[in-house]
Order: sequence, then C-alpha cells, then structure tokens
Amino acid sequence: MEQTQRIPNQPLPTPTKSKKRRTPLLSFFSKVSWKLRLQKREPLKNVLSVLGERARDPNAKKRRLAMRGLGTLACEAPDKVRKYKKVMLGLLVNGLYDPVSSEVIHESVKTLIILLGKIQGQGLGSFFIDITLQTRTLLNDEDDSVRHSAFVLLGQLAAFAGQKWEKFFTHQVNQTRDSLLSHLQDESPQVAKACKMTVRACVPYLKLRKELSFQSEEDQKNPRLSRQLSHCHPEILLYFYANKIL
Repeated sequence: MEQTQRIPNQPLPTPTKSKKRRTPLLSFFSKVSWKLRLQKREPLKNVLSVLGERARDPNAKKRRLAMRGLGTLACEAPDKVRKYKKVMLGLLVNGLYDPVSSEVIHESVKTLIILLGKIQGQGLGSFFIDITLQTRTLLNDEDDSVRHSAFVLLGQLAAFAGQKWEKFFTHQVNQTRDSLLSHLQDESPQVAKACKMTVRACVPYLKLRKELSFQSEEDQKNPRLSRQLSHCHPEILLYFYANKIL
C-alpha cells in the first residue's frame, strides 16, 4: 500500500509519446488534409503552391509531409496531375537530393514511384537523369525500406528509359552490376525480391549493343538463354554478364 500511495503535491507522470505512434498519426492527418482540399475542388495550382512552399521549408518534417502530399495528389487526381507533372517532378527531385533528411529522400522516392506509375514515364525529360543517378546511390542504403523503394524505382526507370535515354541508362545499369548482384541475396527478403524484379527489367541494358555485333553464330543463341535466365535465375544471368560469359 505504501508503494502505491502518491506523495502529496507530486505531479502525475506524463506519458511519453512514441515516435512510432506519432509518425502514422502525422501521415493520417497529412493524407486527410490534402484529400479535403481536393474534395472542396480547390484549384490544383493553389494546392501545388502550398506544397511547394512546404517543400522548401527549413523544417525537415514539413518537407517530408510535402513530399507525401504530392503522393496523395497523384493518387487522388491522376488526370489533373499530368498537367502539372513538371512542377511535381521538380519538387520531388529536389526532395530526392535533400541534403539533411534521409526521411525526406525516402518519401520522395516513394512518391516518385506513385507518380511515374500514373504518368507512365511520359514527359520525364532531363529529370530522368537526376532520378536515375540518385536512385543508384540509394541501392546500398543501410535502411531496408529505402533499399526496397530504390530497387522498385530503378525497375520503373528501366521500363521508361526508351530510345532517348537508352545509352545513358545502359551505362548506369552496367555501373550498378555489383549492387544488383549482391542484393539478390539481401538480408531483407523484400529487398531481395525487389532486386530480382529489377534485374529482370534491366536485362536489355546489361550488355552494350556494340558487343553484340561481334558475336559468333553460336553466340546468337544467347538472347534466348538470357530471356530464360532473366525469368528463372536472374542472379545467374547477372553473374554471366559481369564475367563476360555471355
């Protein structure tokens, strides 16, 4: 009984708030606030203006919520978003290169995955280069979630490279062989799965076309073998390419 009695005039202990609980709550209110703006049919230009201001705010938390708000816009108003995709891409690329917060960078990657899916990679322009270069640096991040998102985004970029960025992307993929090969056995099952899917998407870029022109008649059977390996054993295919066996 003595242990349960409170000393007079002693303030009650204040419960400490967990960051893990606070973050989903902020995420919830962030999504709700932007959905309400869209439901009120507020002009998308005004919404983007507000998000643009928050994306440049000194507070990293506000910058992160701005990136998340852009993702909400892409989900809720995909048709309208295409009109302002250059503005959104500009904000997201800036977030992707945030010099202070890794959380802002990760939020930018996740939103880019959403936006690229909505616009199907159309109108990326020179943003394609910036996104690809930064995505490569995140493939070896310490955070499992960041690595997973980076591999998903790289797989998307492989599908959207097209003829315009084919040469550039081919060089980037070949520079990333070691990361692709190592993360096929990533300690995180989700990252390993995402890496496997990305390797399949990047197969067409794993070898320069100039090298293909010197193949013998026997070697011309390799494209079929490559396709089979890309679906069943991409790690073996990548090993063959890295060691110039194919």
